[in-house]
Amino acid sequence: MDRREFLKQAIFLGMGVAVGPGALRLARAEGGKSRVVVAVGKGKLEQEAVGLLLDRGIEALFRAKPRDVWPELVGPGDVVGLKVNCLAGRGMSTREKLVRALAHRLTSAGVKLRNIVVWDRANRDLRKAGYRISRGVNEIQCYGTDEVGYYPALIQHRSIGSLFSRVLVERCTKVINLPVLKDHGICGVTLGLKNFFGAIHNPNKYHDNVGDPFIADLNAVPFIRGKNVLTVVDGLVAQYEGGPPYMPQWTWPFGALLLSVDPVALDYVGWQIIERKRAEKGLPSLEEAGRKPQYILTAADPEHHLGTADPDLIEVLYV
Repeated sequence: MDRREFLKQAIFLGMGVAVGPGALRLARAEGGKSRVVVAVGKGKLEQEAVGLLLDRGIEALFRAKPRDVWPELVGPGDVVGLKVNCLAGRGMSTREKLVRALAHRLTSAGVKLRNIVVWDRANRDLRKAGYRISRGVNEIQCYGTDEVGYYPALIQHRSIGSLFSRVLVERCTKVINLPVLKDHGICGVTLGLKNFFGAIHNPNKYHDNVGDPFIADLNAVPFIRGKNVLTVVDGLVAQYEGGPPYMPQWTWPFGALLLSVDPVALDYVGWQIIERKRAEKGLPSLEEAGRKPQYILTAADPEHHLGTADPDLIEVLYV
């Protein structure tokens, strides 16, 4: 067996849950419900305010002080990937001030600067969103998959057959998913689950049937399922129609961060927030528009078991 085949099998057989058991336990509500926190800020959210909003969300999610939570999630030996969404430019991408706030807290937990990797599909997308490409020894890393390439072995899992970013497969031991809160003209919504389309070479193949079951199948790949320790949705500005491009006429200043260790529950809650805003603005529901994000429900089914999409099993906390 050559090295490539060995690594390919290790990816599927050896990837466990990356979050410490204490953190998982603390992030569960009574009765085993999945907890989703919606931390809502006030006024103009500059750098310090975004950091405080993140702290408030983490404390509500884990029922513990942030300084005690981060060492449960990550450690000095980890390489932590921050998977941003930068497709829509500065207007509707993961905001750099959220990334800076998160990186500061990771370093406080002992993660080295060079072991924090901010990444997306392409350098040009990162630059368009306001990020600086960086590969220095003593600084946060920031680059696209086009900088380092795709892992050469084709990974096949259910309906998925793709090359995956080397950042995800080889570089990172843990991933914090940092999507945006946005409508999607084909897949209904683009939140945490769909954000991993930015980790593969051929996402265009998987938009049929409103992304179902492809998005669920993608997230069931063990090195996504096993490395993704936390999702923080950037809802500082959110978009309820016209996505994925930035369409300012359909955005609103939500001023919120959504946090959970259950990626399915988080997507379900984000979906409902978008539905409520659409109804408020007189737009049809996503189901009426022919793009209900069924893939979120598929991700929760017994075959995938990536989380819960049952509202009776989700505790939503607004803080």
